[in-house]
Amino acid sequence: MGSSLVMFEEELKEISDIIERLLRDSNAKSVYLVDKDGQLISSSGDTRDIDSTSLASLTAGNIAATGGLAKLIGEKEFSILFHEGEKDNIHISIVGQRVILVVIFDERSSLGLVRLRVRRASEELTNCLDKILKRVESSTAKESLLEEITDEDIENLFH
Repeated sequence: MGSSLVMFEEELKEISDIIERLLRDSNAKSVYLVDKDGQLISSSGDTRDIDSTSLASLTAGNIAATGGLAKLIGEKEFSILFHEGEKDNIHISIVGQRVILVVIFDERSSLGLVRLRVRRASEELTNCLDKILKRVESSTAKESLLEEITDEDIENLFH
């Protein structure tokens, strides 16, 4: 799924609701949804002190680099990454091979809780992304039908 994907407001709202529920249920500090090109799709939580543009692009780069490591050892990809810091931790997961879910959390939560809640949110996000792709495919099919209509066909309709 490239950054050229267009979402309607209702789809973005559904994604935002899933992200906000994940934030609440996992007791995380912030949650980000990023496409594999490094574009921020949605975020929730305490995001004031974080440069979300940099976070999105660095996360996508991290996934790409880790994908290279995976291929070196014969794996397709590593779908989950975890970075533990002194105060904050980052849980990064690939959702439906299309987008990247980033959860930043501290001692108020645990890796186990985050992983559990991310699993449910990932299923919901995958379903939402599947709906978006079906809509895009449907509209692309309609556009290709319209492209087949010639100026002559239009003239014949009105005469």
